[in-house]
Amino acid sequence: MLKSIEGNFDNQEVHELLIKHFIELRAASPEGSAHVLDIPGLKVSSIKFWSLWQDEMLMGCGALKFLDEGHGEFKSIRIHDNFRRMGNGINVINHLINEAKKLDIKKLSIETGAGDFFIPARKLFNKCNFLPCAPFAHYKLDKNSIYLTKQIDND
Repeated sequence: MLKSIEGNFDNQEVHELLIKHFIELRAASPEGSAHVLDIPGLKVSSIKFWSLWQDEMLMGCGALKFLDEGHGEFKSIRIHDNFRRMGNGINVINHLINEAKKLDIKKLSIETGAGDFFIPARKLFNKCNFLPCAPFAHYKLDKNSIYLTKQIDND
């Protein structure tokens, strides 16, 4: 059964997963094009973060950043190596969408990389019906970034 815990940054497994995420994304993104947040960046009041657990094992994590009214951005979506290539990315996306609905968010967006390293992420967001869009919030046009968005129903 999937269980989510909000916050939980002090959990060693969560901490290690996030550190690995930060290191890999910064290594895969050209300087000036890495938009990954570190742990202090994820702790700000405009962001909610969840770790997701399956049978007491860390499956992944993800965050939701509040932008304009009714608009949120996904941040730090990561699947633990032991749960990759099993369709668990959709579980994290669906969890974040459900949390966004509870918060009356009607539009979700994400920035991801344009390089080959980010192909699995782009495939996942395509599968979840995210569509290309212009840069949003503080982002600027960048050949190393892809911007995606999706309207969600709050039923």
